[in-house]
Amino acid sequence: MCIIIYMKISKDILVDKGITYVQKYPYDDLAKVTKNHKRHYATPDGRQVPSVTTVLSATKDMTHLHAWRKRIGAEKAQQITTESANIGTVMHRSLEKHVKGEDRTPGSNLIQQKAHKMANVIIDNGLKDISEVWGSEVSLHYPELYAGTTDLVGVYKGAPAIMDFKQARKLKKKEWVEDYYLQLTAYALAHNELYGTDIKEGHVFMCSRDLQYQQFDLWPDEFAEWESKWWDRVYEYYDKFA
Repeated sequence: MCIIIYMKISKDILVDKGITYVQKYPYDDLAKVTKNHKRHYATPDGRQVPSVTTVLSATKDMTHLHAWRKRIGAEKAQQITTESANIGTVMHRSLEKHVKGEDRTPGSNLIQQKAHKMANVIIDNGLKDISEVWGSEVSLHYPELYAGTTDLVGVYKGAPAIMDFKQARKLKKKEWVEDYYLQLTAYALAHNELYGTDIKEGHVFMCSRDLQYQQFDLWPDEFAEWESKWWDRVYEYYDKFA
């Protein structure tokens, strides 16, 4: 039986935004651990498994990234990376507060204000089509193989879906963001394995620094293709590090 949670959920989210927070599954928090300088998660069976991003980073062609760092210099590259991480963290926090109905007044510094505006763009364009939220910042794991945290699990345009928030310096082409689709697929597979669901849909809601909205959608008719690609990356990872 589904339980409607009203605790910490504001009226404008329940009514005006049309989002209902439903405690549909018993999501557990997983502890993050560092192993060989890479993020892993401690799972309930006592194992430490790599995060989805660790698997992707370890099996990704980094030629383009290395060339970019060489072109602009290590110091500048680190500055850009750190700034992006800071904006992303603040934007995610703002969006999580919105979903939970908490106060999300922007801070006073430039990064906080920029992140707040970017979150507003995602709220206005992406979150408007979500009718139920089953969990926010949901830890998921595929037993013995990998784990990770997705921003939202819920119902998007009537269908169960995995959802993630992203920020970028500029708009991206689909062929540049293959890892987005693999992330969504990995989380969906883990959710299905743990809770007996059949989620085959995912959505990335993204905003650029100049406040342009972009969305990347994983639809059921292409899920099998991305599933195959994801398992290829998992097997490659364990071939390298097992």
